[in-house]
Amino acid sequence: MLKTGILTIMAAFFLTSLDAIGCTSLLVTAGASADGSTMITYTCDGEFHPHLEYLPAQKHAVGDSLEILDWHGTKKGKILQVRHTYAVVGMMNDHQLAISETTFDGRPELENKEGMLNYFDLIVLALQRAKTAREAIMVMTHLADEYGYGATGETFSIADTKEVWIMELIGLGPGRKGAVWVALRIPEGYVAAHANKARIGEFPLNNPDNCLYSDKVISFAVEMGYFNRDGGKPFRFCDVYCPPTPKNQRYAETRVWSLFRRAAPSLNLSSDYHRGVPGAEPYPLWVKPDRRISLADVISLMRDHYEGTAYDMTQGIDAGSYNSPYRWRPMHWIVDSIEYAWERPISTQQTAFSFISQSRGKLPDEVGGVFWYGVDDTYTTCYFPLYCSITRIPHSYSVGELKKFSWESAWWVFNFVANFANLKYSYMIKDIQAVQTDLESDFLQLQPLVEKTALQLLDSDRALAIRYLTDYSVNGGERVTKAWTNLGEELIRKYNDGYVQDSTGRPKEKGYPEEWLKTVVKQRPEQFRLPRISPDSVESRLID
Repeated sequence: MLKTGILTIMAAFFLTSLDAIGCTSLLVTAGASADGSTMITYTCDGEFHPHLEYLPAQKHAVGDSLEILDWHGTKKGKILQVRHTYAVVGMMNDHQLAISETTFDGRPELENKEGMLNYFDLIVLALQRAKTAREAIMVMTHLADEYGYGATGETFSIADTKEVWIMELIGLGPGRKGAVWVALRIPEGYVAAHANKARIGEFPLNNPDNCLYSDKVISFAVEMGYFNRDGGKPFRFCDVYCPPTPKNQRYAETRVWSLFRRAAPSLNLSSDYHRGVPGAEPYPLWVKPDRRISLADVISLMRDHYEGTAYDMTQGIDAGSYNSPYRWRPMHWIVDSIEYAWERPISTQQTAFSFISQSRGKLPDEVGGVFWYGVDDTYTTCYFPLYCSITRIPHSYSVGELKKFSWESAWWVFNFVANFANLKYSYMIKDIQAVQTDLESDFLQLQPLVEKTALQLLDSDRALAIRYLTDYSVNGGERVTKAWTNLGEELIRKYNDGYVQDSTGRPKEKGYPEEWLKTVVKQRPEQFRLPRISPDSVESRLID
């Protein structure tokens, strides 16, 4: 019997993101978090309309198969189904296992376009088939070997209630099934990060508790001419399979640097490496934060335009008259035959969706796993909780399409607010943050009470506890969408035609910041200058 639909649905989750490899992930171990939870994050950057999905747990008959589709919905083949699959909410399953990714091209010649499984297939299949991070690693790598891997290089963040792992994987090239890979467990008390560039360097060959790898990860590099065993240098996965360049250092490592500089300011990490300074030391794979990181801290870390640094995107003439941190694509541009590039921040306007997973071993799975979800830019989104045991998702996050605006779609509502704010960013961002703070603070403050109630219900009636958490999660999502719809309408009223209405509704002229006006005058001093009229001239006119 052929089972279809599961990966058909999930393909829509990523559909049209082919050209978008801009993603960021922060990994937080239980020993580094304030509440003992493991956390991973994900920003999925790309101009596409995501659909949040729920996949129920299912039993399957012996011999059942699963149809695999490509990004465009074309059938690629089928794989053997397992007897039981776990429920999945977004990118977290009902055993509190969460997985995210960032793509690195690395070696384009190693992409096997005939490979059946793409990275999103591996993620969804692992979430449906694994309870722990270690199991997920085995599921993903075995599937790639058996059915072929069809994408470029990939870095995965994988977290369960106890362990957090980073795994990097890349294919073997056209006509070759399988992949080479290495996975490292993040040490307790540390945080790691990646953003579209391979980051695992040297790794232990005899430490299976903390390091897993494919048996040909080194020999294949030698075969391809990427690595010389007699060259006197240690084998570093990131250097061999994703050689550093000034472009990918600027593109990816600046994000990593900013996460680390904020989590561990005492390290005083230099900007030299992400600026491509020759001989600069690469950033460590993980760092110990200066203090334990809370969920609220993680949310804050994922909101970043390099504020307060030399690369602060809210400053300079490129930020416009109202200090906007956004730079429109393309990122690279040429003036007088010299190539330049805008900064690439963690918070970016073309993020489709993002999440923060929270996995807590001290709580039952039904209550312990929380998938904090938001759409559009991390800086202007609002995260709300989805418990991993729920059986429904908010309607407004599951509908809509890129080619048609709709107030029914949360993604479109958030995009409307964020895009409108660009007209007077330094003013409107404060209105957005006020609503954002109120909602997110409510969710964070209510969390202990909601979970206490759910735990009490769980003792006597599991189904009722799950229904309670489902209702809370769904209502929370719809509450956010409604609040953002109201916010959009309020911004139009308050900032109509460039004015700023006061509390009585009277429009006030606010003009432009003085520094920006000085720049305008400097560039075109004569165009806007008004001629001075001497007092004598005015007096003579009055006499005449």
